[in-house]
Amino acid sequence: MIFGRSERGKPPVEPVTLKILVAGGFGVGKTTLVGAVSEIRPLRTEEFLTEAGRPVDDTTGVERKHTTTVAMDFGRITLREDLVLYLFGTPGQERFWFMWDELSEGALGAIVLADTRRLEDCFAAVDYFERRSIPFLIGVNCFEEAARYPVEDVRRALDLDEAVPVLLCDARDRSSVKDVLVGVVEHAMDHDAGRRQTVTT
Repeated sequence: MIFGRSERGKPPVEPVTLKILVAGGFGVGKTTLVGAVSEIRPLRTEEFLTEAGRPVDDTTGVERKHTTTVAMDFGRITLREDLVLYLFGTPGQERFWFMWDELSEGALGAIVLADTRRLEDCFAAVDYFERRSIPFLIGVNCFEEAARYPVEDVRRALDLDEAVPVLLCDARDRSSVKDVLVGVVEHAMDHDAGRRQTVTT
């Protein structure tokens, strides 16, 4: 599919398409992030929380949340005429983690959204991407009622490698989310360049 307009006399530009995952704990803002930045109506697979799920779904800290993603969220954003990102939001609940392997196939990189009130909820996503050598960054979603911490404090709490970027963001704000997306693309490209350099030396 070709996006963008062509100048008179020039062929249309066929963009490079890249796949980015958006992961993190239950209720951290993944669906909101995809919806804030997608230029198409996002595909959402949300269902209402039920009494049957109460024993397995920990809603501590997100008591106002009434729906959950059961498969994935999908959105698209054109960063430049020649660069389009496809965004795949992963389900946050442990019982849906079996889908992560399928969703991560062919991903350039990932955003792990974090909530400082429940930082431990993103440990599983961090471990997942580290084990599979998928470049990722941490996007600290700055909820209004949550305490703000310096980036280095978050890095230490998550025991992150110095090379992993940590960015503060607002998952509701298009401009803020675009900054995070640019950050993960740049980090993934640096990661790939470093890996190729290691192979050739």
